Amino acid sequence: MDLRFGDSKPTDEEREAVDALLGAPESSWEGADRSDADLRWARGGRAARDRRDLLLPALHAVNDRVGWISEGALDYVCRRLTVPPAEAYGVATFYAMFSVRPRPATVLHVCTDLACTAAGASELCAAVEARLGPESGAKVERSPCLGLCERAPAALVVRAGRPARSAFEDEAVQAEGGSGGAAPEAGNGKGRRGRNTPHATAVCAPAAPDTTVHAATAPETAPAEPAPQAAVPQAGDPALTLLHRIGTTDPASLDDYRAHGGYTALRRAFALGPAGVIREVTDAGLVGRGGAAFPTGRKWQATAAQPDRPHYLVCNADESEPGTFKDRVLMEGDPYALVEAMTVAAYATGAHKGYLYLRGEYPRALARLTHAIAQARARGLLGDDVMGQGYAFDIEIRRGAGAYICGEETALFNSIEGHRGEPRSKPPFPVEKGLLGRPTAANNVETLVNVLPILTMGAEAYAAIGTPGSPGPKLFCVSGSVTRPGVYELPFGATLGELLTLAGVRDGLRAVLLGGAAGGFVRPDELDIPLTFEGTREAGTTLGSGVVMAFDDTVPLPRLLLRIAEFFRDESCGQCVPCRVGTVRQEEALHRIAERTGAAAAGDIALLREVGRAMRDASICGLGQTAWNAVESAIDRLGAYE
Repeated sequence: MDLRFGDSKPTDEEREAVDALLGAPESSWEGADRSDADLRWARGGRAARDRRDLLLPALHAVNDRVGWISEGALDYVCRRLTVPPAEAYGVATFYAMFSVRPRPATVLHVCTDLACTAAGASELCAAVEARLGPESGAKVERSPCLGLCERAPAALVVRAGRPARSAFEDEAVQAEGGSGGAAPEAGNGKGRRGRNTPHATAVCAPAAPDTTVHAATAPETAPAEPAPQAAVPQAGDPALTLLHRIGTTDPASLDDYRAHGGYTALRRAFALGPAGVIREVTDAGLVGRGGAAFPTGRKWQATAAQPDRPHYLVCNADESEPGTFKDRVLMEGDPYALVEAMTVAAYATGAHKGYLYLRGEYPRALARLTHAIAQARARGLLGDDVMGQGYAFDIEIRRGAGAYICGEETALFNSIEGHRGEPRSKPPFPVEKGLLGRPTAANNVETLVNVLPILTMGAEAYAAIGTPGSPGPKLFCVSGSVTRPGVYELPFGATLGELLTLAGVRDGLRAVLLGGAAGGFVRPDELDIPLTFEGTREAGTTLGSGVVMAFDDTVPLPRLLLRIAEFFRDESCGQCVPCRVGTVRQEEALHRIAERTGAAAAGDIALLREVGRAMRDASICGLGQTAWNAVESAIDRLGAYE
């Protein structure tokens, strides 16, 4: 991509998509037709550069409407925002859901990650490809985890210019031809596998490998969606703390949410004051539920104490760890809870603006949250005077564009700001200089939703749940070789065996993966491991974000390990050498091991260990530091290549 603007022009459709987001250009400096007035001075400048954070939404606007981003469209976006074309090209090619090359109108992404692989994703891909054929005008792509693990194998249909629609279970995967869509490798300089756009249809196919898939014209109205509780086997249990509204409350109704205890926590927050809220959260012992387990009260206190203004609150809803779908279930089934929890967190930390960074693979969560935020704003629960308390706060949704690395908080900040989603070096830490260089508190969905019961039941009662080292309830995403996959809520301290019993683990259990691709395997004789942060550490594994994937003896373990290695190779941002090179070498070694035995394989295993140590010690962020974990545990605990 040239450093300069080219002669390519946007089509009328591309121009309309950008102008709908940014407004009409005021001068030729921004892309309008030239006039005599434009020869006297340039307008925009600093004001336009201050809108750099709109680069990602602008790229979404074009990609959603047309299906790909042409050179003319990219040039037009750059002129509107005063962004150098080379930088915008670097952003557009960083994210897997964007393409800078033409592609079909419809792309069917079939998940081939761990749970779906175990459930027959390869057979489903073959059946889809055989049934569609080149004349269908649709393309089939193998995709990383789509966050629909409880319905594996899962697929996602992307249609350019179409609203999001969902279909589940017995409905056939439908696709239609045209111009646009989503081909993963098209336009992605790193060769990453593609993901969906927000204009997508989530399709969860039956597990049977002979699933019928056909090309047809999709109906204008979506088929009836299953109730949110379909992913919550415990739905309706009055003892639940975090999931108690799912299955009993209409997720679209603010009145129903308030009738089931909604906004009780925010009222108490205003009664306590910001310092009182932080004290309650600290006394409750709440730690982050994304895997790092950092004390939430300490993070909020550090943010609130910063004299630099403004402060920001960021909700990290970009859960992309293979096997993780708990945040999706919360957002789809109880969206007002997240809106309320973000308001509480912002009030405590002195923030008046919140950003909800939502994973691009979640079109239904996007619709539910957009509606919830609009309703809360209309009812005075967001805006200039929240609940008449003189406190101003509002939430803006920013959609991710298909990059696992953006789950790292500083990479997420870069993404919102309109840059490539690459992690930053720390210090400074986000509580000092985070989003837009200002103090920022960043928490994931589950962490924030835990704040509500802390305020309604009190810190002491909340801390009595679980264990002294890991207080409170925890959500677990169970998938794989179980009869009742889904999101389960248990108090910290329950054992792995108790959880798998609830989920109905199948006979012939061979291994359990805790923590997802960045976690570790445990053996079937280790099911007495307590599901706490300290308990899993003592057992030599990790709890991570709560992923529990069971695999029986019908699943080839080497195939799973190779898929994990492929995932990390694809998702490495490439910023640091240990991760960029190490993830490739790890995958290459696993390919060779699959073809060798004895001494030859032993040499590659030794190489794997050396590469793994280098990644763990020298990578800039958690992706590279944990890319070796699952492979190491499979070799050491399961004897994967003996």
